[in-house]
Amino acid sequence: MKVEDFDYDLPETLIAQDPVEPRDSSRLLIMERESGALRHSVFNRIGEQLRPGDLLVLNDTKVLPARLYARRPTGAVIELLLLKQVELNVWQCLVSPGRKALPGTKLLFGLPDLTAEILGHSEDGTRVVRFDPKGDFYAILDKIGTMPLPPYIKKPLIDQNRYQPVYARERGSAAAPTAGLHFTERLLAELAEQGVRIEKVLLHVGLGTFRPVKAEQVEDHVMHGEFYRVLPETAARINQARAAGGRVVAVGTTAVRTLETVAGEDGTILPGEGWTHKFIYPGYRYQAVDAMVTNFHLPKSSLLMLVSAFAGRERVLNAYQTAIAEKYRFFSFGDAMLII
Repeated sequence: MKVEDFDYDLPETLIAQDPVEPRDSSRLLIMERESGALRHSVFNRIGEQLRPGDLLVLNDTKVLPARLYARRPTGAVIELLLLKQVELNVWQCLVSPGRKALPGTKLLFGLPDLTAEILGHSEDGTRVVRFDPKGDFYAILDKIGTMPLPPYIKKPLIDQNRYQPVYARERGSAAAPTAGLHFTERLLAELAEQGVRIEKVLLHVGLGTFRPVKAEQVEDHVMHGEFYRVLPETAARINQARAAGGRVVAVGTTAVRTLETVAGEDGTILPGEGWTHKFIYPGYRYQAVDAMVTNFHLPKSSLLMLVSAFAGRERVLNAYQTAIAEKYRFFSFGDAMLII
């Protein structure tokens, strides 16, 4: 299967540069998984498509203000993007310009309570950086870091919290699980009152979000590792909901990958934590997920392949062409799809 088979043309004007207000006023394209039939709605009416006993599974990771700017002793500016904590105060980072980021390079942040040193290179071109904070590193990060918006978003983000789901809890991601950005506290409360159950799993979004699929053949792509956790009580409640006839509705591709990582062959959710490298593409048989909420993804991305595995490549690409014709907003701050 060729990666080119997941390409499509998108007018640049449809790449959303700002989040909508309120969050749940984004548009919602509803797609029937089996037939590919499409309907148009608004996200705050998503409850019309759900039934009492259905279960929404959210990823409650929290995005770090992971983009930092430092200076080398020469005064040259260097940009760091924290990707993964290797050990205490040691991080895997994307560094730009990379050619100047040599092992032993000292980094200054304009604060007396933070310096850093580049320790070495990783095989994937990232750098390993040791930070030397005087005090709590995360508190310092909150002061000097900015949200790591994707490169296709050119406008600065005024409210940093708009790149966090309202239910974000455990920090550790380098990018937001963007399907969750559409929910408000009020909408979640309305769904709960309707009888829709809500559970949370954890997957820290990492390096792969920033890396395109470079292989020519889909099967040759190797997924990055991301840390996940599913608690025993969460697994038990998800299994109970499915046994009672409820549908598991995964909010975002990160929730999808987490659930499919821990699912047994019969669809039973098993608790656990670790690093998942799961790559889902057409031909994969879903075990745990019955429906999904997702944004519109980049051409030739692993996320578009995951969605295509769920609903069929031709049906998904047809839905994308409809969304383009109807001027839906695409990517992180864009509109949403419900595939059900």
